[in-house]
Amino acid sequence: MSSFELPFGDGTMSVDLPDCDVTVAEPPGGEAVEVRPAAEAALADPLGSDLATLVDPDDTVAIVVTDITRATPDGVLVDLLLSELERAGVYREQVTVVVGLGLHRPMTDAELDEMLGEHADLAVNHDPDDTVEVGSVDGTPVELNRTVARADRVLATGMVEPHQYAGFSGGGKTVAIGAGGESLIRYTHGPDMLSEDGVRLGSIDGNPFRDAIDAAGEACGVEFCLNVTHGPPGILDVAAGAPKRVVRSLADSAKAALSVSVDGEYDAVVGGVGAPKDANLYQTTRAATYVLLGANNPLRDDGRVVLPARLQEGAGEGRGEQRFYEWLSGADSADELYETMRSGYEAGAQRAFVVARALRDHDVYITNSESPEVVEECLMTARESVADAVESESDVLVVPDALNTLLV
Repeated sequence: MSSFELPFGDGTMSVDLPDCDVTVAEPPGGEAVEVRPAAEAALADPLGSDLATLVDPDDTVAIVVTDITRATPDGVLVDLLLSELERAGVYREQVTVVVGLGLHRPMTDAELDEMLGEHADLAVNHDPDDTVEVGSVDGTPVELNRTVARADRVLATGMVEPHQYAGFSGGGKTVAIGAGGESLIRYTHGPDMLSEDGVRLGSIDGNPFRDAIDAAGEACGVEFCLNVTHGPPGILDVAAGAPKRVVRSLADSAKAALSVSVDGEYDAVVGGVGAPKDANLYQTTRAATYVLLGANNPLRDDGRVVLPARLQEGAGEGRGEQRFYEWLSGADSADELYETMRSGYEAGAQRAFVVARALRDHDVYITNSESPEVVEECLMTARESVADAVESESDVLVVPDALNTLLV
């Protein structure tokens, strides 16, 4: 088989590599669930205390949700959390929805309307410069969005998906990083932490990053979350309750659905990204580092990663994305950049450090993009099509959903 489909933006694209030997890495995938009934069932049988026992009728509540870079069905999850709160005597007027941006760009009113529907009026974008200190982790201050810190109860939605550093995202991370300040991001995403052996994609046991995030979530007062996990068919599972238990439960579901055993070595890995991640280079490069810095790098020494991506936002518009761009575009080589950044960098620039680490050993090609000049400025190679980026007679591994496939 030489022809295959890949996600691209909100749609798909066809690729044909007639002169290549093509293998497709398709994870088991699992079966999609209907989000609303699955979330209702999770709320009715939580992992830990149910929501009604955690809140009092006069409580103010902050619900921290994911931003546009996560494909979380936040509208449904927020709607159900509001219903649960109302049954416990906490009404809509007592609730604020805070969008956990981290250092990403603010969401627009139109994006909030699309994400949250009738509840968009409750939403405010997180401002990483408007935080208060609520505790510490390993001597590092934990700063929290002022609105969230003032709330009597803190809840969160989240997506438990493979994560380069945390093993899997979700749980307390939505609040501690998404609604936090730069100090914790600087510590957890710094070169010392990211060089730890246990900080690895798909691993939560013995992972110092995950441990730090869990501790920070506790410092932020996150008592209850409603999280999902997903794969190629859609949302695969939903869990509610104590954050650490929720992450472990959904990580197990994700591993079963997303793991693929790969034997042999390949000349190229072609990875699919798609919306929302392929909107900018910052997010798109996750696919390359997931392949190259995961449990099993399937490339030969001179192999390359090829990623079609729209990049309609260029490098990205948020503070972290711009720092990523500044570091990469200002470097002469990946080796030089990696060594320079080992001495430290600003919060948000960690993706440049990890990309530099990957680029020391393998080239990354970005194809079909609207921002080829940005790609070239950032030590990567732009091509018009996947076929232009893959050499004839290559052994090619295709990973259609590169951000949600664990190569083991």
